[in-house]
Amino acid sequence: MRVEARAAAGAGRDAAGYVGRFAPSPTGPLHEGSLVAALASWLDARAHGGRWLIRIEDVDRPRCPPGADAMVLSQLAQVGLLPDEPPVWQSTRGAAYQAALDRLVAAGWAYPCACSRKDIAAAIAARGGQRERHGELVYPGTCRHGLDGRPARAWRLRSTATVDGEVPLRIDWRDRRLGLQSQDLTTEVGDFVLLRADGLWAYQLAVVVDDGWQQVTDVVRGEDLADNTPRQIRLQQLLGLPTPHYLHTPLVLGDNGEKLSKQNGAQALDLADPLAALRRAGVRLGLPDRGATTVPDWLARAVDGWRERLCTR
Repeated sequence: MRVEARAAAGAGRDAAGYVGRFAPSPTGPLHEGSLVAALASWLDARAHGGRWLIRIEDVDRPRCPPGADAMVLSQLAQVGLLPDEPPVWQSTRGAAYQAALDRLVAAGWAYPCACSRKDIAAAIAARGGQRERHGELVYPGTCRHGLDGRPARAWRLRSTATVDGEVPLRIDWRDRRLGLQSQDLTTEVGDFVLLRADGLWAYQLAVVVDDGWQQVTDVVRGEDLADNTPRQIRLQQLLGLPTPHYLHTPLVLGDNGEKLSKQNGAQALDLADPLAALRRAGVRLGLPDRGATTVPDWLARAVDGWRERLCTR
């Protein structure tokens, strides 16, 4: 038997209650791809007459050099993308993440895991499989029923429809650009990490808790993050949080055809001419250039273009 969990994302919410956000990880300065994501989320909020927030996702502290967060905020300000409320830093939100984990543990959905990556690979190989998804091993559920005396390394969420782990779960959801999406959470992802072995909070839990706390109704982000959405929807269901509308924008690719990112050497955003940077980002989003000569004028005209072409919810 398989259970399907359908997410009627944002059903029943009107534009007046729109809350969007841009949530950069401050591992370095913004590049052209991150500006496209920021601009898309800002435009969508403005086109819907809503609020736009900035959340600094710095839970992975070792990867966040000092001053990178201030640099990101300065870059956004230079292109006129200012939040409607003061930014929030995830590194200050640990108590909220712990409270959410405690709820999941108490309900039987989260459990401690003693497995290293090497252990997981060995368990998969022993079953005759070698499956990886996006460089990640699909966790085979080794510690679901206990640690056998081994010390806990991390905490995981059951990816099944039932606490006993016997019923697989598929998550169906609709993206505003990509349309109907579906993922078998049990077989394609497996039980995923909420608290890492190094004591750092996992992205999946932190983003869900904070989207709920900030009452985010609409998530606009790059298409590379679409694969995370089913995990986040499942956490929303288990924590009793609403599911936002989702819109995943096209990826910005480098000359080598790979996603433009800090990991593959993306250059810092050139803001010697902020208007030119916005024009380049607008082209990536398919927006017409309407001849604006200042940043505020360009943004105002871009909102009109977004409203006309891309903002259907």
